[in-house]
Amino acid sequence: MDIKDIQNLIKFVAKSGASEVKLEMEDIKITIKTGAVADRVETAVYSAPHAVVHAAPSAVPAAVPAAAPAVDSAPAAPAAAAAENDKYITVKSPIIGTFYRKPSPDKSVFVEVGDTVSPGSVLCVIEAMKLFNEIESEVSGKIVKVLVDDSSPVEFDQPLFLIDPA
Repeated sequence: MDIKDIQNLIKFVAKSGASEVKLEMEDIKITIKTGAVADRVETAVYSAPHAVVHAAPSAVPAAVPAAAPAVDSAPAAPAAAAAENDKYITVKSPIIGTFYRKPSPDKSVFVEVGDTVSPGSVLCVIEAMKLFNEIESEVSGKIVKVLVDDSSPVEFDQPLFLIDPA
């Protein structure tokens, strides 16, 4: 587990509202505590008996620029794509985890491009800490584009689907 994974875990716990999370693996023990006192996040990471790392809330914003997508070299293309995508509703990831289009490897995908969805329709699942969270549509419309590849890691608030509400 590297520092980026730890920072993502800190962001996930802070946004989830959990007051304390403990994670123990073979060679690492992590305890993340969030408190109401000034929205403070404390983390202790033990990778060996003598190694301890403390991360304060200032470590969380440092991860945000690293997660920013790469900028396209053609300046006209993003402007044209943004104008075209304005008419669509973007479904974003509510959590950090792994994006799956299928309920299991032997099943078919939840939705395809061109499918019509209604509020409550399951679009995908996101696995976070061995829990599979169904992501449901909040609007009616037609799936225009799937923005993430199956079995890919996703960040909080990352766009997943474009839906045409017309």
